[in-house]
Amino acid sequence: MPDALTIREVARQTGVPEGTLRMWETRYGFPVPERLPSGHRRYSDDDVQRVRQVSRDREAGLSMPAAIQRAQQLASEPEPSIFAGVRRRRPDLQPYLLAKRTLIALSHAIEDECAARAERPVLFGSFQRERFYRDAEPRWRDLARTSAAAVVFADFDEMRTPGDGPAELPIDRADPLGREWSLICDAPGYAAFLAAWERPGQDAVPDFERRFETVWSVEPRLVREAARIAAGLVERTAPDLVEPIVERLRHTPPPSADELRLVGALTNRMVAYVGQGELSRLPAPHSS
Repeated sequence: MPDALTIREVARQTGVPEGTLRMWETRYGFPVPERLPSGHRRYSDDDVQRVRQVSRDREAGLSMPAAIQRAQQLASEPEPSIFAGVRRRRPDLQPYLLAKRTLIALSHAIEDECAARAERPVLFGSFQRERFYRDAEPRWRDLARTSAAAVVFADFDEMRTPGDGPAELPIDRADPLGREWSLICDAPGYAAFLAAWERPGQDAVPDFERRFETVWSVEPRLVREAARIAAGLVERTAPDLVEPIVERLRHTPPPSADELRLVGALTNRMVAYVGQGELSRLPAPHSS
């Protein structure tokens, strides 16, 4: 197993003690590690994700059998989109209804922090329409230059892998991903994501006023799950591109001691961008 992990490593990454993992295996047949000839257990990255899911659902009050069934169901069903996948895994996340102009401001804040903090990040962006991505393309070309991998989704006519920018993967407008605005930056020293789903019935609404249900987080483990969902969407469209991304995501970034400072820095940047957007909509002062 290329991603084989010891029980000690799984305990460290999930917060579930080794003794509890052994008890779960004996009593519930979960998780199911590979066994070396020596008898030692070896776990996969997928095992880690399932253990985390079970641990969260147990804390939320599910019985152990129900939590295991839910984790196995989540693992077996492909996610239709980033927003849907994150919400299915973390129904406790509070979505906020935001206008597109606000989403752009928040996305710029995350992108700027990614450029300032992240070392060789994995980047994903979902833009719905190609014309929306073209507006942001100069920023994303700059971000892609220092990234380990960068992928954007939109209704492109064809797949492109320009050497000086992110890979461009086409989606159908009817695809669930076609209703989303998403951004993921996953790096060992910086992790943030934003995922937003456009409410239907807004054809007559001006573009910048369209409303999206939005979730975001800087929790490294949750950002990693969002990145894995995005990688699954890459595999659906461009399987040849996904292996380097999966390889880069194998090592979960540890929760940072600077996480609270990161939240503060990102929030300040977000507030600054949103404030600039609000000021730009104020009427010009009358000249005397």
